[in-house]
Amino acid sequence: MEYSEAELMAVLLSREVRDGEISACGALSQLPAAGLLLAKALHAPNAQILILRSAFDPFRTSRQFHFLAQRGEMGLFFISGVQIDRHGNYNLHQVGSDLERPKMRFPGGYGGAMIYYAARRTVVFRTEHTSRTLVERVDYVSAAGVTPSDVLRLGGPSRVVTPKATFRFEQETGVLKLATIHPPWTIDDVRANTGFALDVSGEIPATSPPSEEELHVLRHVVRRTMIDTGTYAAWAEQALGVQ
Repeated sequence: MEYSEAELMAVLLSREVRDGEISACGALSQLPAAGLLLAKALHAPNAQILILRSAFDPFRTSRQFHFLAQRGEMGLFFISGVQIDRHGNYNLHQVGSDLERPKMRFPGGYGGAMIYYAARRTVVFRTEHTSRTLVERVDYVSAAGVTPSDVLRLGGPSRVVTPKATFRFEQETGVLKLATIHPPWTIDDVRANTGFALDVSGEIPATSPPSEEELHVLRHVVRRTMIDTGTYAAWAEQALGVQ
């Protein structure tokens, strides 16, 4: 079956959602928004999904959203980063290690760093898989994947999803491990486009592709829902179901 990169990533993110949990994404998060709606329609009908600043946001202020995470009620959160390193740190602030004169500056996380510590699980996604985005060490730690034992932390990184592969976060060693590779990419493709050592031992399985049901619901039900509710409507119209 043919599907776009956006459709693949939306499906993979949806598979992370568990029934009965509170799962959420922040603003400007089209892919996880589609994934959340897909999960709700297919395998997690009892999940409570929160898409900040959309029709699926029950809160009057973002502060209430953050308070929910601080209370330990958020089961899953989706977040992205300009850079992600092998230790699960992500960077949303700047490119370049000089704090006074960075090569490029970004708006930062707006509460994302706190949620990275408070949500029970966090899935980090990135729409570009290159050695400049998956790096050995981020230029700026917007939120840390591993913290000292005396730091209060309810959860942390669980998985990283890119257009080429998925990584799982190994708690024991505090590093990302290659989990699956999306066909038609190969281990050599992933290695050439990743800025840290993969430490691969054994064969890495292929990612399970989107099923016919997942694609049908994504293209017809989720796309229509996003357009009708104004939830990234323009993006959904262009990115989902358009071959």
